[in-house]
Amino acid sequence: MAATRQELMVFLDRLGLAVVTHEHTAVFTVAESEGIKTAMPGGHTKNLFLKDKKGALILISALAETTIALKDLHRRLGCGRLSFGKPELLEEVLGVTPGSVTGFALINDQPASDIADHTGPRVRFLIDAALMAHDPINFHPLEKTATTAISPDDFLTFARACGHEPEIIAFE
Repeated sequence: MAATRQELMVFLDRLGLAVVTHEHTAVFTVAESEGIKTAMPGGHTKNLFLKDKKGALILISALAETTIALKDLHRRLGCGRLSFGKPELLEEVLGVTPGSVTGFALINDQPASDIADHTGPRVRFLIDAALMAHDPINFHPLEKTATTAISPDDFLTFARACGHEPEIIAFE
């Protein structure tokens, strides 16, 4: 069962992490969020859920303005060619739907019960170095009707508490 926004906030609070959440109308794309972002300081994200040809899953959280060359990224990452993960897989693994992909969805990445020897997270998490240069950084809190700001260090603490060691990568 996927964590709710409220459960995410309780988890962040238990970790002692400071966040500020801004309510807004639902946004589905980076372009739709342009007007909303002007009222919120910090780095704003775009998030990509990818799958390689071998079945490995990757979540990328990048600065909204960063260009990510997916065509060649697999060589750099040492994985199979990449494509976008199907919505059903996104919901199964990260508990969110397209348009709500977020780094906070790491809270839902639990080992699949049908993989007997799998004890760690299923998703490899990459975060853009350009995003980490901002403070705060902004993510949807599992819903596209709000944006939650968190410091880069606190976000890394959150990711690690979810069992992920983020890979900070300069995409540009």
